[in-house]
Amino acid sequence: MINRRSLILCAVALGSSLSMGMAHADQLADIKKKGQIVFGVLGTDEPNSFIDPKTRQLVGYEIDVATAVAKKIGVKPVFKQLAVSARIPELQQGHVDILAATLTHNKEREAQVDFALTHFVTGSKVMVRKNSGITALPQLAGKKVVTVRGGTQETNMKKAVPTASIVTFENTQQAFQALRQGKGAAYVNDESSLLADYGKLGPAAKDFVILPQSIGVEPIALGLRKGEAGLKTVVDQALRELEANGAAEDLFVKWYGPGTRANIAKRTFKISTDKI
Repeated sequence: MINRRSLILCAVALGSSLSMGMAHADQLADIKKKGQIVFGVLGTDEPNSFIDPKTRQLVGYEIDVATAVAKKIGVKPVFKQLAVSARIPELQQGHVDILAATLTHNKEREAQVDFALTHFVTGSKVMVRKNSGITALPQLAGKKVVTVRGGTQETNMKKAVPTASIVTFENTQQAFQALRQGKGAAYVNDESSLLADYGKLGPAAKDFVILPQSIGVEPIALGLRKGEAGLKTVVDQALRELEANGAAEDLFVKWYGPGTRANIAKRTFKISTDKI
């Protein structure tokens, strides 16, 4: 038999649980109260987010997108560097408010996080040494391919060449260095970042080539905790405004356009709900 005291304790516990749930559900209000929003970024993925060697500050396409979102909310942006494999756990555990970390929006991840509108679209491609004789993906069968740990590149590569031996590194720059040091026959990365990597090679670029075949389409979006509808609404509004006022095009030209290391001739996408 349940006595009066037990009923009161149960009611208090239930009330506390509901209050905690309501507080959790209003992340936007919490962010406004703190006066800052914490973005999880990579900081090693030029030109999305990387450390400027002159100023030692984080800069890049996604840094600017995140800053625009913070401005829309009316708070200060704070950036926390994360490893690729730690992105979603850090978000789920509340260590960051939003992921601005080259996060591909796909069906598998929808069970773990919510996504804002797609703010960039790229593909996965492969870089090899020119003297390797490799000109097509099937030639990577049985060969060592290097890439970043925890990204979609590894999955894409396994689908494209099931017998390739995948070796992963903590970040893309370590993987890129491994290719340069001859520790792998190929290096897989998002095409946009791969072009920036290629641009870093300078005179040595003549010794490398990016294979023409794409091994996947990558719609990149900001990642949010599940169920934070209020925050998602304002984030999507900020992104729509970037597209509507021309700022999205300006950001693309600034970080990816002609004359940059990526040197992409034109933007072929718009900020949208596109995903795979």
